[in-house]
Amino acid sequence: MTHHPDYPSRRSFLKTSAAGVVLSGLAQSAAAREAPAPVPLDQYEREYLNADEWAFVMAATARLIPSEGDGPGAIETRVPVFIDRQLAGDFGTADDWYMEGPHVADAAPAFGWQSPLNPAEIYRQAIPAFDAWCTQTHGAAFAALDPAQQDEALTALQKGEVGLAPELRDFFTILLANTKEGYFADPLYGGNHGMQAWVYIGFPGARAAFREWPERHNIPYPLGPVSISGERA
Repeated sequence: MTHHPDYPSRRSFLKTSAAGVVLSGLAQSAAAREAPAPVPLDQYEREYLNADEWAFVMAATARLIPSEGDGPGAIETRVPVFIDRQLAGDFGTADDWYMEGPHVADAAPAFGWQSPLNPAEIYRQAIPAFDAWCTQTHGAAFAALDPAQQDEALTALQKGEVGLAPELRDFFTILLANTKEGYFADPLYGGNHGMQAWVYIGFPGARAAFREWPERHNIPYPLGPVSISGERA
């Protein structure tokens, strides 16, 4: 993997990234289902992240998709819950990835994953290293910085100016990708609470049949999105 170029603005990807999120299955029921009230994020029982890691993920995702604006932010859509659950599962442990060496840090992206660490290990090692850099550079861990300092720190992380170990160099790329995935994935996986992101971009979700609509241009889709679980927005 290589470092991504310019730091992304919030709106530059919200309208274009949904098509890249993999969805599977159909709604289990045609009947509308009301989503249960979620546990507040400060009471959420984490599956993988420790307290410091959770504080970082909360703060970082809140800057990558901020709450201010004309659409929901990462916190409202519970992106941190998605990331925590993914790191506790097969993605975090890279169960179905090819992880054998040699690992070449500067190899082209076409050569695949170039770290001996799985995603969960990268989060675990990169967050304290980044927090240490933030403390040295800005006087406090990332979660304690003000929003402007956080944006500056994330920009430095993206540009490779933090000095992370080679095996951690793609941490920002993974963090940004996981944030987008949590924002747009089916609520079944913990993020996109209430399908708020789908409502915002007009995505129908896991509806079983809307074949007559792709050829209808400039006509608003009249039905709200449906989750794999059958929940409707």
